[in-house]
Amino acid sequence: MKQTEPGSAAPGVIVVGSITADITTFSERLPEPGETLLGTAVTLALGGKGANQAVAAALAGANSFLVGCVGTDLFSSLVLTGLTGYGVDITEVRDVNDSTGVAHIRVDASGENDIVIVPMANSHLGAEQVDAAFVSLAGRASVLLTQLEVPASVTMHAIRAGSAAGLTVLLDPAPATALDPGIWPFVDIVTPNETEARILTGIAVVDETSAEEAGRWFCDRGVRSALITLASVGAVLVTTDDVVRFPAFPVTAVDTTAAGDAFAGYLGAALADGLSLADAIRRAMAAGALTVTRRGASPSLPSRSDVEELLADHSSASSLTPLQHSHN
Repeated sequence: MKQTEPGSAAPGVIVVGSITADITTFSERLPEPGETLLGTAVTLALGGKGANQAVAAALAGANSFLVGCVGTDLFSSLVLTGLTGYGVDITEVRDVNDSTGVAHIRVDASGENDIVIVPMANSHLGAEQVDAAFVSLAGRASVLLTQLEVPASVTMHAIRAGSAAGLTVLLDPAPATALDPGIWPFVDIVTPNETEARILTGIAVVDETSAEEAGRWFCDRGVRSALITLASVGAVLVTTDDVVRFPAFPVTAVDTTAAGDAFAGYLGAALADGLSLADAIRRAMAAGALTVTRRGASPSLPSRSDVEELLADHSSASSLTPLQHSHN
């Protein structure tokens, strides 16, 4: 895997992905089909996996560049102001003749959620815009973050182009969908959760053993590192010659929205800053853990100081180092 040397040029992360206005409702439980419930709160904020990951990378201290599309409606000013407020470079964000994407998120009292995304402007992101952005940003970043809330063909193009440009390519395969099997050799790190791993591999991920099996599926197809995230259980990293298990940070979940985005953004920023993959994963897991303790998408993303404080509070060997290595 490509790695930035500490002390080199300012670390940069390019995020190719979605931008949405997130409308989140909170209730004691999620309604049954056909049922109406009275909720307890509602929020309207910047969201979208691409935007959230770009914000997380910026909060982590990276130069964060977002490539995406917004509409010409009232929501566009909301999301663009939010992005710049967090320090994200939006030079490569384009206005298109459509509505800004919207996500409707429902959260219950346990912090679990369900989400309906209407892509709208996000559907206009194309390969030409991605290529132009890579030319414009050449030499300013070493890591590429991708997801699947924009057209899958565009994400696949970005992955291939990013790999050709020498970037460390991360794929957060959410929402999971069948992908061209030829894409995997261009991916340095894939980070599915249990559900996404099952959809992509056909392997039911229910524990660390099955997570390792799913991770090997990705590596057998050319991915350099497969990191299967297991929520409160932790994560399992599988490479061609090693398996490393990482424990979770114990927290009380309030809202799991954007936890995976916090993880991806902090992981990308840490790798761009020259951290080892294991250290980058621990930092990313701390960011994800803090995110679930707060409501909302971008508003729940933690600051670098908060992440460092959590890491310091759990600085014992059991939390700073992997639980187990398995050499094969």
